[in-house]
Amino acid sequence: METTPEKLKEDIVQIIKAGLVTMISGAPGIGKSDVVMAIGKRFRLKIIDVRLAQCDPTEINGFPVLVDDRMDYAPPKQFPLEIDSVPSGYEGFLLFLDEFSSAPMAVQSAAYKLVLDRRIGDYQLHSKTAIICAGNDITHGAVANRLSTAMQSRLIHMNLVVNSEDWLAWAATNKIDYRITSFIEFRPEVLHKFDPDHNDQTFACPRTWEFANKLIDGVSNLKDHSHLLAGTLSEGVAREFIAYTEMMTSLPNINQIIKDPKNLPIDNDPALLYAVSHMVSAKIDDTNIEPLMDYLERLPIEFMTISVKAAIKRNADIFDLPRIKSWMNKLADEIFT
Repeated sequence: METTPEKLKEDIVQIIKAGLVTMISGAPGIGKSDVVMAIGKRFRLKIIDVRLAQCDPTEINGFPVLVDDRMDYAPPKQFPLEIDSVPSGYEGFLLFLDEFSSAPMAVQSAAYKLVLDRRIGDYQLHSKTAIICAGNDITHGAVANRLSTAMQSRLIHMNLVVNSEDWLAWAATNKIDYRITSFIEFRPEVLHKFDPDHNDQTFACPRTWEFANKLIDGVSNLKDHSHLLAGTLSEGVAREFIAYTEMMTSLPNINQIIKDPKNLPIDNDPALLYAVSHMVSAKIDDTNIEPLMDYLERLPIEFMTISVKAAIKRNADIFDLPRIKSWMNKLADEIFT
């Protein structure tokens, strides 16, 4: 079943409440781990990240030990058992079995009891433990094995796909550079430009765009960093992104907008409108709200909406400013009258 990140989060909650286990599949770098981390944070669950591809069967079943002249199995300490206490500040545990589809069949077989019966050998997992599995799909050229039919039937399968709207909402709350968000809004298809048979050394995906964001922090002239961006996003996407940012130099800067918001010329080129709306969204706050809103109200309504929505996601405090509330009420009146 294909799903987007935000929908997947709600589906996982329902699956966990039913006492079942989710298997998240999808292409590399699209945010499978981020979905799991968000679930853990939302419900205050201590995340235990187990890379199944790096495990040995004894790490799942327990290590053989001698007890009273008979062999027993000592459970790995990383798994929360019923005898363990929930750490202070948490409500339970989230056992994240990552790289699941990359695990050898022997390790997958060892995980049968863990996934279905929630047991490590003879030991029961803690009752407040949720389990989520994740792995790459074999069709995406990653190191992956087909799950056995016995394992398939133990899991609820969800296929994560990239959704630019979800990603842009995440990007706004995580302070991703406005040059990146405006480019993705303008060209959403380059958020995830993946071909399993590609000849580049890398490809554009949510993970590599996040890397690019770190690389350009504080950098104004991206052309001098073209080799770094090419090594992050692929040469083609990097070249296109840099060309887009060079085009943005024709825009007025934020100080010019604040100084003369009602008279500055506005270019109706969609690429420039995306760029300026994201630039303003990244800079707006309670000290400049009036002139910047004066300027935004001169843009086509869809671009002003993009800017205000992104600004609120970046800084929730501005939602309560009178100018924002006034504009939202005006917009609602226009929609419903």
